[in-house]
Amino acid sequence: MCAARRWIAHLDMDAFYASVELLRYPELAGQPVVIGGGRRHQPRARADGSREFSTLAGYKGRGVITTATYPARDFGVRSGMGLMKAALLAPQAVLLPVDHDEYKRFSRRFKAAVGEVAPCIEDRGIDEIYIDLTDLPGAQDAVGHDRFGGVRALALEIKNTVRRATGLTCSIGLTPNKLLSKIASDLDKPDGLTLITHDDVPGQIWPLPVRRINGIGPKAALKLAGFGITRIGDLAERDLAFLVDHFGRSYGHWLHEAAHGRDERAVVTLSEPVSMSRETTFDRDLHAKRDRPELSRVFTELVEQVAHDLQRKGYAGRTIGIKLRFDDFKTVTRDITLLHPVDDAQAIRHAAGQCLKRVDLARRIRLLGVRAAALVRSRDLPAAADPATGDEPGLFSSE
Repeated sequence: MCAARRWIAHLDMDAFYASVELLRYPELAGQPVVIGGGRRHQPRARADGSREFSTLAGYKGRGVITTATYPARDFGVRSGMGLMKAALLAPQAVLLPVDHDEYKRFSRRFKAAVGEVAPCIEDRGIDEIYIDLTDLPGAQDAVGHDRFGGVRALALEIKNTVRRATGLTCSIGLTPNKLLSKIASDLDKPDGLTLITHDDVPGQIWPLPVRRINGIGPKAALKLAGFGITRIGDLAERDLAFLVDHFGRSYGHWLHEAAHGRDERAVVTLSEPVSMSRETTFDRDLHAKRDRPELSRVFTELVEQVAHDLQRKGYAGRTIGIKLRFDDFKTVTRDITLLHPVDDAQAIRHAAGQCLKRVDLARRIRLLGVRAAALVRSRDLPAAADPATGDEPGLFSSE
């Protein structure tokens, strides 16, 4: 009896944040829409019952794009781009604020829907998952003249299930492994389904840029380009010894395997988070003394958000840290390890305040973040006395 062919799917929601917003504001369908604004960009109701939306025209501030609709992307805007730069490319694009709570709600909904069809899921973030379809009934079946028709039908069922549960579309890459599936899911967006086997690698994978391989970043791509390696096929042509010699044993060996589409990693259904954090970039640089009330308010909000995330997911953190980016773009972090893990806002604020005391706050602040790490499951904690808590009277002052 032949061994079952391995089938791993990578499911990626299409322009997820923007698509969720279009469900809320259907009149924006087909328009360029950018997500990344603040509270002041909340749509406003008109007297006639219609809505007035902010646009990128004349935007001033430090915000960045979280995501954009595909019509907006046609103008060259993209995730991570500064909103002021995007305003030059697409001033007519609608600008909406970020609503993390709503996106998380839809994330839970689509993952639950997929789980009803295929329970072996690896969570990779708010809008993407890996799914092992190998052992599902029908995955190894041929359908008519399509020898992969069974697994293709399963993937279509998953796409339809997600649409019914959320009203949103997703794209699926279906291949023998996670590496290829991650690449494949991006080849036919939006609402795509791309099936690739090892036999298809030379024709469909090798012509692609090396950056399409998840794990080859800008620095590695620049170094590869120095050797004339710009496509995945170029990388596949180099022998293992060359790659190990120039990129080290571990990374060189991985590059060789990845270029040939080989990846034996399993779909990991249970993974523990390393940390939980919240941060915000201010529209204007804030001074620790003159803007102390606003900084204190945001600091408290971030602490409360981290505490809420920990409690909702059932974790406590033993290490609490802060992140600051100043007006000269210098970033500093500080953290403190506690005797007992904590998950309540008061204890997190106290610990984060201790960290702030170790930072010179003379420069204006561009970004502020709060982080909990060294996480443990709350249910595994023994009953213990509450850790020291209290407010920090010297927060955001030079005292």
